[in-house]
Amino acid sequence: MPWSSGLLSCHPMPGDAKSLREFAERYTAAWCSGEAQSVARFFAPDATLTINAGTPARGTSEIRETVQAFMTAFPDLRVRFDRLEPRDERFEYHWTLTGTNTGPGGSGRPVQISGFELWRLGDDGLIAASEGQFDAEEYRRQVEGL
Repeated sequence: MPWSSGLLSCHPMPGDAKSLREFAERYTAAWCSGEAQSVARFFAPDATLTINAGTPARGTSEIRETVQAFMTAFPDLRVRFDRLEPRDERFEYHWTLTGTNTGPGGSGRPVQISGFELWRLGDDGLIAASEGQFDAEEYRRQVEGL
């Protein structure tokens, strides 16, 4: 599959720790790019992204919109790749997000929150499903200054 972005030069091969780590590092860089489409390119066209057991974003268009919402709320958003852990046929991508909630209607407060995405990769080497988890109460506390 041709890519218009240099972020994806190869896809991970299941069981290949080096290529999976490189994939996770490129995914992290995409989150830090400020370009939601760069993140969406890591997902298969019919992929899902679910955050904290909410309604899944389905397909790359909805995934791009979900990512854009975070990037808009936190214009200085940075994601750090903490670790990647195999879980049977899936992988946990652990991350830490930092940023200041200065987007439209934002509180102006800094946030640092950690979480993970449980990835299922498709045969094409892209994310077929991602189930993200983070402490929503802690996130709210930081954003609202409680």
